[in-house]
Amino acid sequence: MRTTINLPDDLLAKIKKLAATSHSTVTALIGDALREALAKRRHKRQNGRVTLPTYGEKGLHPGVDLDDGAALLDLMEPSRRPLFCLSGLFGLSCLFG
Repeated sequence: MRTTINLPDDLLAKIKKLAATSHSTVTALIGDALREALAKRRHKRQNGRVTLPTYGEKGLHPGVDLDDGAALLDLMEPSRRPLFCLSGLFGLSCLFG
């Protein structure tokens, strides 16, 4: 397909030089660069998950329920007991007495 693009003069000069030294064409180099850029964008979108590092044995300790914020606080800081906790738009909020 034929199309017209506007490139800065310095970039066009570099790509022409690269095409000549690599026995390629400007069209092929631009196509390769665009394919690579699009693949990176697609890869970034698909890798939205984060894997957190774990230490020691895999899995949760017995009695840990990640859906129970108050129980997690008790396990992490047994001396601090919240009066109540609310789960809202910004995560878990607790009031301590």
